[in-house]
Amino acid sequence: MSFIKITEQDSNYNHLEKMSIKELISNINNEDKTVPLAVEKVLPQIELLIEQIVLKLKEGGRLFYIGAGTSGRLGILDASECPPTFGVSHELVIGLMAGGDIAIRKSVEDAEDSTTQGWIDLQNYNISDKDIVVGIAASGTTPYVISALEACNNNNIITGCITCNNNSPLSNASKYPIEVIVGPEFLTGSSRMKAGTAQKFVLNMITTTTMIQLGHVKGNKMVDMQLSNNKLVNRGVKMIMNEINVPQEKAKQLLDKFGSVRLAVQNYINEN
Repeated sequence: MSFIKITEQDSNYNHLEKMSIKELISNINNEDKTVPLAVEKVLPQIELLIEQIVLKLKEGGRLFYIGAGTSGRLGILDASECPPTFGVSHELVIGLMAGGDIAIRKSVEDAEDSTTQGWIDLQNYNISDKDIVVGIAASGTTPYVISALEACNNNNIITGCITCNNNSPLSNASKYPIEVIVGPEFLTGSSRMKAGTAQKFVLNMITTTTMIQLGHVKGNKMVDMQLSNNKLVNRGVKMIMNEINVPQEKAKQLLDKFGSVRLAVQNYINEN
């Protein structure tokens, strides 16, 4: 099947420099409105990938995101938010990007063009067939990501991807591809815009759904969240108050004693 890089096609708008601020943000907003609809079309593919992720994590494996540029940063962002949100280890969901940690803030020249470094970066974490790897690249053509997934396939490691082009080399290298076709960007080729938004939507779905399936949510509450600041402590106190119907002072005592909402509630119920 032919491959057309839709993410690089010319914008539906022209003469952007002649638009007013109101026109610019209105047109950007109109483009952004199309992203949820594009994601909706691939919900079955997202479901298939999440099923595999849940299975692997339940068996003691890890989830790896690997990308470059904006896509790599989005993977790292999603991975980094799992421990505080769901109380899981930093080693459960791991984000890697071309150029390493320095590339999170500053671009590293030619890093995404390597056809060997992606697999090396995964090997540094003792990657194995217990794990699952999701490549993220809006274009679907990033050598660093494609080669890493190809190496994973050769080592019986399940692979998935998130891209914004049909029939890309990355999709062809993935066992569980997700292709969110958002069309040309408002600013031609600027895939940090609609494509980046689409990737963020899918990443949110992946980790939130996975963590719910793994039991880190009760009702609709983040009962395993890390109590790393006053806002989260206060939220935890309110959750305990609502769950076991105790006054604020008692809820605070329980939270201080047991260190988590889940343990506070469980121990109170067991003792009463």
